[in-house]
Amino acid sequence: MSSSNPSRGPEIIPRTLHTTLGSHKGPVNVARYAKGAGKYILTGGQDRTIKLWNANLGTEVKTFVAHGYEVLSISVSHDNAQFASSGGDRSVFLWDVATAVTTRRLSGHMGKIHVVEFNDDASVLASGSFDSTVRLWDLKAQNRQAIQVLEEARDAVQAIHVGSTYIITGSLDGHVRTYDLRKGELRSDYMGYPVTAVVPTQDSQTLLVTTLDSHIRLIDATNGKLLNDFAGHTNTEYRCRACFGHGEASVICGDEKGTVWAWDLLDAKPLQPNPPPKVHHKVITWTEHHPIEKGEMFTASADGTVKVWRQAAAE
Repeated sequence: MSSSNPSRGPEIIPRTLHTTLGSHKGPVNVARYAKGAGKYILTGGQDRTIKLWNANLGTEVKTFVAHGYEVLSISVSHDNAQFASSGGDRSVFLWDVATAVTTRRLSGHMGKIHVVEFNDDASVLASGSFDSTVRLWDLKAQNRQAIQVLEEARDAVQAIHVGSTYIITGSLDGHVRTYDLRKGELRSDYMGYPVTAVVPTQDSQTLLVTTLDSHIRLIDATNGKLLNDFAGHTNTEYRCRACFGHGEASVICGDEKGTVWAWDLLDAKPLQPNPPPKVHHKVITWTEHHPIEKGEMFTASADGTVKVWRQAAAE
Protein backbone atom coordinates (compact mmCIF):
# COMPACT_ATOMS: atom_id res chain seq x y z
CA MET A 1 0.00 0.00 0.00
CA SER A 2 2.91 2.33 -0.54
CA SER A 3 1.72 5.73 -1.67
CA SER A 4 5.05 6.94 -2.97
CA ASN A 5 4.12 6.33 -6.58
CA PRO A 6 5.89 8.79 -8.86
CA SER A 7 2.64 10.29 -10.15
CA ARG A 8 1.75 11.66 -6.71
CA GLY A 9 4.89 11.97 -4.67
CA PRO A 10 4.70 12.75 -0.96
CA GLU A 11 1.91 15.04 0.16
CA ILE A 12 3.03 18.58 0.94
CA ILE A 13 1.36 20.09 3.99
CA PRO A 14 0.94 23.89 4.13
CA ARG A 15 3.56 25.00 6.66
CA THR A 16 4.35 28.59 5.70
CA LEU A 17 2.65 31.04 8.07
CA HIS A 18 0.36 33.33 6.06
CA THR A 19 -1.29 35.26 8.89
CA THR A 20 -2.11 35.07 12.61
CA LEU A 21 -5.64 35.85 13.83
CA GLY A 22 -5.09 37.00 17.36
CA SER A 23 -7.80 39.06 19.02
CA HIS A 24 -9.43 36.42 21.24
CA LYS A 25 -8.75 36.77 24.95
CA GLY A 26 -7.87 33.28 26.12
CA PRO A 27 -8.10 29.91 24.39
CA VAL A 28 -9.68 29.42 20.98
CA ASN A 29 -11.73 26.22 21.31
CA VAL A 30 -13.07 25.87 17.79
CA ALA A 31 -12.63 27.32 14.31
CA ARG A 32 -14.40 26.51 11.05
CA TYR A 33 -13.93 27.46 7.43
CA ALA A 34 -16.86 28.90 5.53
CA LYS A 35 -18.17 26.58 2.83
CA GLY A 36 -16.93 26.89 -0.76
CA ALA A 37 -14.05 28.83 -2.23
CA GLY A 38 -14.09 31.85 0.10
CA LYS A 39 -11.35 32.43 2.64
CA TYR A 40 -13.48 33.11 5.71
CA ILE A 41 -12.99 31.56 9.12
CA LEU A 42 -15.27 31.59 12.18
CA THR A 43 -13.59 31.18 15.57
CA GLY A 44 -15.08 30.59 19.01
CA GLY A 45 -13.31 31.18 22.28
CA GLN A 46 -13.16 30.97 26.01
CA ASP A 47 -13.91 34.72 25.95
CA ARG A 48 -17.53 33.88 24.94
CA THR A 49 -17.21 35.57 21.56
CA ILE A 50 -17.33 34.28 17.99
CA LYS A 51 -15.31 36.13 15.37
CA LEU A 52 -15.52 36.12 11.59
CA TRP A 53 -12.21 36.60 9.80
CA ASN A 54 -11.01 37.25 6.30
CA ALA A 55 -8.18 34.71 6.23
CA ASN A 56 -6.71 36.19 3.06
CA LEU A 57 -6.21 39.62 4.61
CA GLY A 58 -5.88 38.43 8.20
CA THR A 59 -8.54 40.89 9.30
CA GLU A 60 -11.46 40.57 11.68
CA VAL A 61 -14.76 41.17 9.86
CA LYS A 62 -17.18 41.08 12.78
CA THR A 63 -17.74 39.76 16.29
CA PHE A 64 -20.82 37.84 17.39
CA VAL A 65 -21.73 38.38 21.04
CA ALA A 66 -24.55 36.57 22.88
CA HIS A 67 -22.99 33.61 24.67
CA GLY A 68 -22.72 33.91 28.43
CA TYR A 69 -20.13 31.13 28.66
CA GLU A 70 -17.25 29.73 26.61
CA VAL A 71 -17.91 28.78 22.99
CA LEU A 72 -17.03 25.15 22.26
CA SER A 73 -18.52 24.41 18.84
CA ILE A 74 -19.51 26.07 15.55
CA SER A 75 -21.23 24.62 12.48
CA VAL A 76 -21.63 26.62 9.27
CA SER A 77 -24.64 26.08 7.00
CA HIS A 78 -24.19 24.95 3.38
CA ASP A 79 -24.94 28.44 2.01
CA ASN A 80 -22.89 30.35 4.63
CA ALA A 81 -25.97 32.41 5.50
CA GLN A 82 -26.19 31.11 9.06
CA PHE A 83 -24.22 29.19 11.61
CA ALA A 84 -24.91 27.41 14.87
CA SER A 85 -22.81 27.63 18.01
CA SER A 86 -22.77 26.04 21.43
CA GLY A 87 -20.79 25.92 24.64
CA GLY A 88 -21.27 26.40 28.34
CA ASP A 89 -24.73 27.94 27.96
CA ARG A 90 -26.59 24.60 27.63
CA SER A 91 -28.42 26.16 24.66
CA VAL A 92 -27.71 26.04 20.95
CA PHE A 93 -27.52 29.47 19.30
CA LEU A 94 -28.49 30.01 15.67
CA TRP A 95 -27.04 33.11 14.02
CA ASP A 96 -27.72 35.15 10.92
CA VAL A 97 -24.29 35.95 9.47
CA ALA A 98 -25.29 39.17 7.70
CA THR A 99 -26.88 40.85 10.73
CA ALA A 100 -24.78 39.12 13.44
CA VAL A 101 -27.87 38.47 15.57
CA THR A 102 -29.18 35.22 17.02
CA THR A 103 -32.31 33.99 15.26
CA ARG A 104 -33.07 31.10 17.59
CA ARG A 105 -32.01 29.44 20.81
CA LEU A 106 -32.63 25.75 21.34
CA SER A 107 -32.81 24.55 24.93
CA GLY A 108 -33.11 21.14 26.53
CA HIS A 109 -29.62 19.93 27.37
CA MET A 110 -28.69 19.64 31.05
CA GLY A 111 -24.98 20.38 30.60
CA LYS A 112 -22.54 22.24 28.40
CA ILE A 113 -22.87 21.46 24.70
CA HIS A 114 -19.59 20.27 23.23
CA VAL A 115 -20.68 19.97 19.62
CA VAL A 116 -23.29 21.18 17.12
CA GLU A 117 -23.51 20.06 13.51
CA PHE A 118 -25.91 20.82 10.63
CA ASN A 119 -27.03 18.26 8.11
CA ASP A 120 -26.36 18.96 4.41
CA ASP A 121 -29.21 21.41 3.77
CA ALA A 122 -29.31 22.88 7.30
CA SER A 123 -32.84 21.59 7.89
CA VAL A 124 -31.73 19.54 10.89
CA LEU A 125 -29.21 20.36 13.60
CA ALA A 126 -27.70 17.88 16.03
CA SER A 127 -26.17 18.80 19.39
CA GLY A 128 -24.07 16.69 21.74
CA SER A 129 -23.62 17.47 25.40
CA PHE A 130 -21.83 16.85 28.66
CA ASP A 131 -25.19 15.33 29.71
CA SER A 132 -24.35 12.31 27.46
CA THR A 133 -27.25 12.94 25.07
CA VAL A 134 -27.55 13.98 21.44
CA ARG A 135 -30.55 16.08 20.50
CA LEU A 136 -31.90 16.52 16.99
CA TRP A 137 -33.67 19.75 16.10
CA ASP A 138 -35.94 20.30 13.10
CA LEU A 139 -35.10 23.86 12.01
CA LYS A 140 -38.06 24.02 9.61
CA ALA A 141 -40.57 23.42 12.39
CA GLN A 142 -41.98 26.16 14.59
CA ASN A 143 -41.77 23.84 17.58
CA ARG A 144 -38.64 24.48 19.63
CA GLN A 145 -38.49 20.99 21.16
CA ALA A 146 -35.98 18.38 20.04
CA ILE A 147 -37.51 15.93 17.56
CA GLN A 148 -35.34 13.09 18.85
CA VAL A 149 -33.03 12.44 21.79
CA LEU A 150 -30.28 9.81 21.52
CA GLU A 151 -29.41 8.58 25.01
CA GLU A 152 -27.07 5.63 24.43
CA ALA A 153 -23.81 7.40 25.37
CA ARG A 154 -22.51 6.89 28.91
CA ASP A 155 -20.33 9.99 29.00
CA ALA A 156 -20.05 13.40 27.35
CA VAL A 157 -20.67 13.50 23.60
CA GLN A 158 -17.78 15.32 21.93
CA ALA A 159 -18.26 14.71 18.21
CA ILE A 160 -21.15 14.42 15.74
CA HIS A 161 -21.49 13.95 12.01
CA VAL A 162 -24.96 14.22 10.46
CA GLY A 163 -25.36 12.25 7.23
CA SER A 164 -28.36 11.99 4.95
CA THR A 165 -29.83 8.92 6.66
CA TYR A 166 -27.50 8.40 9.60
CA ILE A 167 -25.84 10.14 12.53
CA ILE A 168 -22.39 9.31 13.89
CA THR A 169 -21.39 10.32 17.41
CA GLY A 170 -18.19 10.11 19.44
CA SER A 171 -18.22 10.05 23.23
CA LEU A 172 -15.77 10.13 26.10
CA ASP A 173 -17.08 6.65 26.95
CA GLY A 174 -14.84 5.41 24.13
CA HIS A 175 -17.56 4.55 21.64
CA VAL A 176 -18.27 5.71 18.10
CA ARG A 177 -22.00 5.16 17.54
CA THR A 178 -23.63 5.03 14.14
CA TYR A 179 -27.40 5.51 14.09
CA ASP A 180 -29.15 4.37 10.93
CA LEU A 181 -32.23 6.59 10.99
CA ARG A 182 -34.01 4.72 8.19
CA LYS A 183 -33.65 1.27 9.71
CA GLY A 184 -33.72 2.43 13.31
CA GLU A 185 -30.51 0.53 13.98
CA LEU A 186 -27.48 1.40 16.09
CA ARG A 187 -23.94 0.12 15.68
CA SER A 188 -21.42 0.86 18.40
CA ASP A 189 -17.66 0.59 17.87
CA TYR A 190 -15.48 0.64 20.97
CA MET A 191 -12.19 2.51 20.54
CA GLY A 192 -10.83 1.77 24.01
CA TYR A 193 -10.17 5.44 24.85
CA PRO A 194 -12.25 8.62 25.04
CA VAL A 195 -13.30 9.84 21.57
CA THR A 196 -12.96 13.59 21.01
CA ALA A 197 -13.39 13.98 17.24
CA VAL A 198 -14.91 12.04 14.33
CA VAL A 199 -14.38 13.27 10.77
CA PRO A 200 -15.75 11.28 7.79
CA THR A 201 -14.21 11.09 4.34
CA GLN A 202 -16.28 12.79 1.64
CA ASP A 203 -17.68 9.46 0.48
CA SER A 204 -18.59 8.66 4.12
CA GLN A 205 -17.00 5.21 3.79
CA THR A 206 -14.31 5.81 6.39
CA LEU A 207 -14.03 7.79 9.62
CA LEU A 208 -11.08 9.57 11.20
CA VAL A 209 -11.42 9.08 14.95
CA THR A 210 -9.30 11.06 17.43
CA THR A 211 -8.87 9.49 20.87
CA LEU A 212 -7.15 10.50 24.11
CA ASP A 213 -4.40 7.87 23.85
CA SER A 214 -2.29 9.88 21.36
CA HIS A 215 -3.71 7.91 18.45
CA ILE A 216 -5.89 8.76 15.48
CA ARG A 217 -7.64 5.80 13.88
CA LEU A 218 -9.05 5.39 10.41
CA ILE A 219 -12.00 3.01 10.62
CA ASP A 220 -14.37 1.52 8.07
CA ALA A 221 -17.71 3.27 8.52
CA THR A 222 -19.70 0.21 7.49
CA ASN A 223 -18.25 -2.29 9.97
CA GLY A 224 -15.97 -0.42 12.38
CA LYS A 225 -12.87 -2.29 11.20
CA LEU A 226 -9.53 -0.57 11.84
CA LEU A 227 -7.93 0.47 8.54
CA ASN A 228 -5.02 2.53 9.82
CA ASP A 229 -3.50 4.03 12.96
CA PHE A 230 -1.64 7.34 13.16
CA ALA A 231 0.65 8.11 16.10
CA GLY A 232 3.62 10.18 17.22
CA HIS A 233 1.75 13.22 18.48
CA THR A 234 0.80 13.92 22.11
CA ASN A 235 -2.93 13.97 22.90
CA THR A 236 -4.14 12.59 26.22
CA GLU A 237 -6.13 15.40 27.86
CA TYR A 238 -7.67 17.85 25.38
CA ARG A 239 -9.88 17.75 22.33
CA CYS A 240 -7.37 18.14 19.49
CA ARG A 241 -9.38 17.74 16.31
CA ALA A 242 -7.60 15.96 13.47
CA CYS A 243 -8.55 16.44 9.83
CA PHE A 244 -7.77 15.18 6.35
CA GLY A 245 -5.34 17.05 4.14
CA HIS A 246 -6.17 18.06 0.58
CA GLY A 247 -7.69 15.27 -1.47
CA GLU A 248 -7.79 13.08 1.66
CA ALA A 249 -4.25 11.88 0.90
CA SER A 250 -2.98 12.77 4.36
CA VAL A 251 -4.03 13.15 7.98
CA ILE A 252 -3.16 16.29 9.95
CA CYS A 253 -3.44 16.98 13.68
CA GLY A 254 -2.14 19.59 16.08
CA ASP A 255 -1.23 18.29 19.51
CA GLU A 256 -0.85 19.29 23.15
CA LYS A 257 2.75 20.40 22.65
CA GLY A 258 1.76 22.94 19.99
CA THR A 259 3.15 20.94 17.07
CA VAL A 260 1.34 20.01 13.85
CA TRP A 261 1.73 16.40 12.80
CA ALA A 262 0.95 14.99 9.37
CA TRP A 263 0.88 11.41 8.08
CA ASP A 264 0.46 9.76 4.73
CA LEU A 265 -3.05 8.29 4.67
CA LEU A 266 -2.03 4.96 3.14
CA ASP A 267 1.11 3.94 5.01
CA ALA A 268 0.53 6.07 8.15
CA LYS A 269 4.14 7.25 8.08
CA PRO A 270 4.74 10.75 9.49
CA LEU A 271 5.44 13.27 6.74
CA GLN A 272 8.46 15.55 6.93
CA PRO A 273 9.51 17.36 8.97
CA ASN A 274 9.50 14.63 11.60
CA PRO A 275 9.37 15.55 14.40
CA PRO A 276 7.46 18.68 13.34
CA PRO A 277 8.25 22.16 14.70
CA LYS A 278 6.36 23.74 17.56
CA VAL A 279 4.10 26.46 16.12
CA HIS A 280 1.86 27.34 19.08
CA HIS A 281 2.73 28.01 22.75
CA LYS A 282 -0.12 25.83 24.03
CA VAL A 283 -2.32 22.95 22.95
CA ILE A 284 -3.67 23.07 19.39
CA THR A 285 -7.40 22.56 19.80
CA TRP A 286 -8.57 22.48 16.20
CA THR A 287 -7.01 21.84 12.80
CA GLU A 288 -8.96 22.26 9.59
CA HIS A 289 -7.92 22.16 5.95
CA HIS A 290 -9.56 24.52 3.47
CA PRO A 291 -12.51 22.69 1.87
CA ILE A 292 -11.31 23.32 -1.70
CA GLU A 293 -7.90 25.01 -1.81
CA LYS A 294 -4.95 22.65 -1.94
CA GLY A 295 -2.46 24.84 -0.13
CA GLU A 296 -4.24 26.26 2.91
CA MET A 297 -5.19 25.15 6.40
CA PHE A 298 -5.38 26.66 9.87
CA THR A 299 -4.60 25.71 13.46
CA ALA A 300 -6.45 27.11 16.49
CA SER A 301 -4.86 27.06 19.90
CA ALA A 302 -5.34 27.60 23.61
CA ASP A 303 -2.67 30.31 23.23
CA GLY A 304 -5.46 32.55 21.89
CA THR A 305 -4.39 32.56 18.24
CA VAL A 306 -5.48 30.98 14.99
CA LYS A 307 -2.72 30.59 12.42
CA VAL A 308 -3.39 30.30 8.70
CA TRP A 309 -0.85 28.17 6.86
CA ARG A 310 -0.09 28.06 3.15
CA GLN A 311 2.31 26.27 0.90
CA ALA A 312 5.40 28.27 0.02
CA ALA A 313 5.32 29.56 -3.56
CA ALA A 314 8.32 27.45 -4.54
CA GLU A 315 6.49 24.26 -3.58
